[in-house]
Amino acid sequence: MEIKTVLFDLDGTLTDSGTGITNSVNYALKKYGMEVENPSKLRHFIGPPLKEQLRVHCGISEEESNQAVAYYREYYTEKGIFENEVYEGIPELLQALKSAGKTVIMATSKPEKYAKIIADHFNISQYFDFIGGSLMDGTRTKKSEVIEYALKECKIQDRESTLMIGDRRYDIQGAKELNIHSMGVLYGYGTREELESAGADIIIKTPGEAAGYLNISINKS
Repeated sequence: MEIKTVLFDLDGTLTDSGTGITNSVNYALKKYGMEVENPSKLRHFIGPPLKEQLRVHCGISEEESNQAVAYYREYYTEKGIFENEVYEGIPELLQALKSAGKTVIMATSKPEKYAKIIADHFNISQYFDFIGGSLMDGTRTKKSEVIEYALKECKIQDRESTLMIGDRRYDIQGAKELNIHSMGVLYGYGTREELESAGADIIIKTPGEAAGYLNISINKS
């Protein structure tokens, strides 16, 4: 099997965005009198669609979850988006994929607008053929929808040579819904149990292991 197209999740796969996301969630919760003393306890908000997580875990209504997302964005657009860092080895992996002639795509449930800002800020936009995400109105948040959208935009029809890389079950499940291969990463926010239960085709611990699986060489100079 030769992989020709590689899709990446963003949060927990390309960047360690936990601090910015949890601080933004806590800012929103504070508006409802539900502030959490230790924001690290909000890690389950990293990865899944935000509105769904707010509604399920905070016991708020549909209308309240819409307002909570708006509060979240007040903090996130000013501070949270940059409380973030690229994982070690990711730039080298992306460079190696491009050098090997692969099509490299970002597919994230984060709003596409924010994903592009983050990629530009950390100077990794150059490695992507396309950056796809959700819409600011809260639609196209399901991972399979984002993947389908990205593949369509890039005119990718060969599913057998396509791989989705992510750290949460949503990434794996989205890939399976579309009959593409999946790789779970353990350096992000998901556990091995979560990724195995979702049915990941392969699970790796580091970006370097991903390169080895894809049979590409990383330039370490």
